[in-house]
Amino acid sequence: MHVFVTGGSGQTGPAVVTELIAAGHTVTGLARSKAAADRLESLGATPHPGSLDDLDSLRSGAAAADGVLHMAYGGDYADPDDLIRRDCGAIEALGQALAGSGKPLVSTSGTLVTRAGRVSTEQEAPDPDSVAAFRIAGEQTCLSFAECGLRAVVVRLAPTVHGPGDYGFIPALVAAARRSGVSAYIGEGANRWPAVHRADAAVLFRLALEKAPAGSVLHGVGESAVTIRSVAEQIAHMLDIPTASLTLDQAAAHLGNPFLARFFSLDVPVSSDHTRALLGWKPHHETLLDDLRTGDYFTPEASIRAERVWLPHGAHEHS
Repeated sequence: MHVFVTGGSGQTGPAVVTELIAAGHTVTGLARSKAAADRLESLGATPHPGSLDDLDSLRSGAAAADGVLHMAYGGDYADPDDLIRRDCGAIEALGQALAGSGKPLVSTSGTLVTRAGRVSTEQEAPDPDSVAAFRIAGEQTCLSFAECGLRAVVVRLAPTVHGPGDYGFIPALVAAARRSGVSAYIGEGANRWPAVHRADAAVLFRLALEKAPAGSVLHGVGESAVTIRSVAEQIAHMLDIPTASLTLDQAAAHLGNPFLARFFSLDVPVSSDHTRALLGWKPHHETLLDDLRTGDYFTPEASIRAERVWLPHGAHEHS
């Protein structure tokens, strides 16, 4: 299969491109910069110049492909309407180029669209009051193309996709612990957080392209319910510092980002049983806690990466 990929040079994208090529597929990847193009070429993919706002480029890339995988996401995170507009516009352009062809259109969302406080499944409708409600419109736009002769599929990734070079939520916890000398959790730290190894997520994306039925919603979750306290305790062990229970307001100051504090206060366990049964997906790479023990999360570079994302005015920029 010749696959057109957006987001192929991001954090998860390179693992997905590598997985697709290793399975015998060819990949063309959207590239909005020379650095992105160079990265794609280094993985064995063909760069396709464009961006999420260049709808003609998206249409031409999709029209030349046997299937589309949409992972790119961006815009002004302070303006959810901007995020929704860009994502839905891109998905519509990609889907229109494939309409009536029976080809796969796989789009990415996140499990944080589900209802908090209970184990959510793939079959449940997303929660309009969820912290990631701004991703719901993109899901609906993609799935609407199942009625237009496409094999439209949504993959909801766990909020923590861990592996080498991670600059997501977990490195932000490590960086905050380094700065403060305390590894913190909120309240009792019993709130549950789903996770998946990047290599396992890459396999799921490949399987979704190859055989997921039209209209499927899949959960990219290797572990359904890792407690935040267990993460904080592992970080404390690795850094040889104490743990501490904080209030939500204290956590916002500790992390330097109220958005992060709110996320880490959520209890959002998620099941992927249906996804595994449907596609034969079997996550087998390191767990999140194992990756914290053996991965690159405690290198100085990892903390710098995290602070550049989550603390744009952090101390590293003044040093």
